Amino acid sequence: MRKWAVVIAFVGACGGQVSDETDGTTVGTDTEALRPEDPPMLGLHKARGEASAASSSADLAWHGGAILASTVVVPIFWGTRWSDATWTGDKIAGLDSFHGGLGGSTYAGTNTEYSGTNGQVGTGVTYDGYRLDTSAVTFHSSPRTSSILAEVCKVIGSGAVTNGYYPVYTDAPRKHAGYCAWHSYGQCNGVAVQFAFFFSLDGDPGCDPQDTQTGHSQGLSALANVSGHEYSEAVTDPRNGGWYDSGGSENADKCAWAWPSGAPPYVTFTNGSRWKIQGNWSNQAYDGGTGLPNGRGQLGCIFTK
Repeated sequence: MRKWAVVIAFVGACGGQVSDETDGTTVGTDTEALRPEDPPMLGLHKARGEASAASSSADLAWHGGAILASTVVVPIFWGTRWSDATWTGDKIAGLDSFHGGLGGSTYAGTNTEYSGTNGQVGTGVTYDGYRLDTSAVTFHSSPRTSSILAEVCKVIGSGAVTNGYYPVYTDAPRKHAGYCAWHSYGQCNGVAVQFAFFFSLDGDPGCDPQDTQTGHSQGLSALANVSGHEYSEAVTDPRNGGWYDSGGSENADKCAWAWPSGAPPYVTFTNGSRWKIQGNWSNQAYDGGTGLPNGRGQLGCIFTK
């Protein structure tokens, strides 16, 4: 879900503010203050039970911008705990498999009805492997978008590409923040890029899809579900001019935490890996009366295509 305010605050039970040791910026208990130069948080995947933005219309509308016709994906694992094999468990290998099998999958196909100034969203994903940065994260609670962009630019350097999507997986727990992940955009060395931020979701019931079939750990299953959410929104609304409804909800926002009875939430990717991922909103399904219900009972969610 989109956030336009210059300052976003999720105040915890203890209240108060702390100072970011990296630059002295005053931050809220659960999120840092967005500076005017920060790009907005898009596709904010809210945790279970958090209120969703009101939408006066069901269909998504195009806002005059580009989409991602194809995508180069490079995950970044950031934080000291990623060097601890016991803590890491199956998460790096699992997300490596997730992104490696995403391209051409029926799940990726749930985004392809949307188009922009540069053509149609496609299912093509070039997976360029992951990058590991075991330096300490530079935020206390929830980061500014510019902090995550700076990490992407540091790690990717001159390798940034305009259709690049760089999901940043940190070892920071969610604590009191009301969301699991978000995506945004910016520039690295003058090259436009798309990126996303993810908390560590180990033992986090608010972001747990309750996967009972794949054999993945809870932490990996949670990251995989929100990874599908942010990827889908990054390709359909990469730079704040794509597809979202009158309440600001993007295609994955509208189907968050909706697991309709009889729907196929477990999907198989092209490399044979299997995942539990929420559906995405389809204008075509809603308008044709063929979709499955979201949390508001709107019949527009699809799980494969």
